Amino acid sequence: MSELTVTLLRLGYLALLWLLVLSAIGVLRRDLYGTQITRRKVPGRTPAPAAATSTQPTPQAGGAAPATAPAAPERVSRRTRAGSGPSRLVVTEGPLRGTTLPLGASAVLIGRAPSCTLVLDDDYSSSRHARIFPQGGQWFVEDLGSTNGTYVADQRVEAPTPVPTGTPVRVGQSVLELQR
Repeated sequence: MSELTVTLLRLGYLALLWLLVLSAIGVLRRDLYGTQITRRKVPGRTPAPAAATSTQPTPQAGGAAPATAPAAPERVSRRTRAGSGPSRLVVTEGPLRGTTLPLGASAVLIGRAPSCTLVLDDDYSSSRHARIFPQGGQWFVEDLGSTNGTYVADQRVEAPTPVPTGTPVRVGQSVLELQR
């Protein structure tokens, strides 16, 4: 082989080596710093709470339960507007402290999976950890078979449990509260 061919092979090998190093650094950086949380609203999720006060809950509830669900979300959304029930879910402790989610007529899914409504970047939470949902004018929390459990006021949730406004709900390292 000529000297030019050997030099080109060496430079190509060096370029591949640097590409490997930079990709490893990128993976480590994403692992260390986790998912970036931005204030930009996701178009698919933003209209749901606002539309809950209009005519859209009926199609959402119609897919979830056949006959009795359309009346319950409408009643919950009226209470939320009137101020007697909780209107938001607030993270009070944990990595996402200060995060606020508006409550509507639909359930809030909590976990590490990207498909969840509240995505926790937490090693102690499961991919689909818990669900907070309205039913009969009250809000309930349900553990979805998580490894570390869900707690309402230091009591482990075994079945859907009512959550009064201001009561702490622990999911992994995060503490959530329903607030007005």
